[in-house]
Amino acid sequence: MKHLQILTTKDNSVTIYNTELNETYHSVHGAVQESLHVFIKNGLHYAIQQFPDKELSILEIGFGTGLNALLTLLENEKLSRKINYTSTEPFPLSMEIVKELNYGQVLNLNGTQGNQFIEMHKSRKLLTENFNFELITTEFMSIDFTTSFDIIYFDAFAPEKQANLWTKEVFEKCKTLLNTNGLIVTYCAKGEVKRTIKACNLKLETLAGPPGKREMIRAIKSNPSSY
Repeated sequence: MKHLQILTTKDNSVTIYNTELNETYHSVHGAVQESLHVFIKNGLHYAIQQFPDKELSILEIGFGTGLNALLTLLENEKLSRKINYTSTEPFPLSMEIVKELNYGQVLNLNGTQGNQFIEMHKSRKLLTENFNFELITTEFMSIDFTTSFDIIYFDAFAPEKQANLWTKEVFEKCKTLLNTNGLIVTYCAKGEVKRTIKACNLKLETLAGPPGKREMIRAIKSNPSSY
């Protein structure tokens, strides 16, 4: 994977730069800050308010470095909720690259947490008391899911780099996979993405973005009777 390079972002956490796509896996303004803002604050925390008493099911489109899954695992140690987390990534990172990621130092992971992060990459499965994780190394549109989800972390590369994952067909599938009042969160707030989401009859919310970005998106699957 010579086309992948480790870069340090402004909050001292690293991301990966894909030289073939000329694209980074996270914001250069802060990888951890971006993930916390988009997926934990505006995704996980919001969903807990909507689903206060049930097991949460999360689907992530774009596992990448595993940062979103790691932060969800860490946050859930405080929340003590039951979370089932499924992630898709057709191009998983080599363990050589994973071991260069500095999230252990930046997030002050203990030995168990560090091993759990490695295990998510190495075994592509992780089962703890409250966190059940599985990584599927197949293209999203090719997967026949057998469950529904409360949250979708939509973390694909930007539309101009990975256009096939920002189509109406993709978001229609996301909508089908969501439970009522389920949500999609993504860092991307481009006009074309907003229009595509609206065309799927999802309730669109434009929120303040993470450092370096003005906006982000949350989309909610409302009760059909409210359409």
